[in-house]
Amino acid sequence: MSERAPRGRDDDRAGELLLARVSEAAGRARLGRRRATYRAPLTEPGLWWAAARGLRRLRRAGGRTESSAGARLDLYEHGLTVAVDGRIHVVRYDTTVVRRRRVLSPQGLARAHVLVDVDGERIVLRSGDFGHSGVWEPEIRRAVTEAQVPRALAALAEGARLAFGPVWITRDKVGSRGTSLRWAQIQRIEILNGSVAVRAAGRWQVWGTVTSGIPNLCVLHALAEHLAAGERDDDD
Repeated sequence: MSERAPRGRDDDRAGELLLARVSEAAGRARLGRRRATYRAPLTEPGLWWAAARGLRRLRRAGGRTESSAGARLDLYEHGLTVAVDGRIHVVRYDTTVVRRRRVLSPQGLARAHVLVDVDGERIVLRSGDFGHSGVWEPEIRRAVTEAQVPRALAALAEGARLAFGPVWITRDKVGSRGTSLRWAQIQRIEILNGSVAVRAAGRWQVWGTVTSGIPNLCVLHALAEHLAAGERDDDD
């Protein structure tokens, strides 16, 4: 009778195979060098993710979340991969759309980032789905901003009008619906709880909310700060 391999050895082998698949997917998308890996906590009651077919949940098995041992988030130079439920999603920072949401979790409402992968599918990353969310959440926003702002500034310089949900910007103005302001009028612009808050003439105006699904708030904020600061420098 053959001896059964220890459970730990099976897990190691499965992890090696998954890593090989992740690395292959990242290579095809030219994501560059891997910078960090974050794994799903084994105690997590259920890892949620969204795709074009709708919302799915990993089922629990034997007190552990099924596939939770393999679920992983890998950050690369030019994007990220999410391995969950036997699938690997690939996201490129220069083409993705990021929305910040509040979604249901077993503990109640949770902070989440919704990204679009290279196949056009939506992925929901809740703050508790992977360890050290205080590190990978801002890193994703920073990387997306760094990848997309230069191209956006070039488009604005050529006269383009860029829309971020209900908010739009040009090289001269920022507006929402029937209201617009020149960048020279902007005293301050902030992203507060997922809303765009603009201060002009000593008053705050709130344009859009997190529930309206404003895309790429991090990119909008960086562009707004750059353009408003440029106008202030021109006035000096």
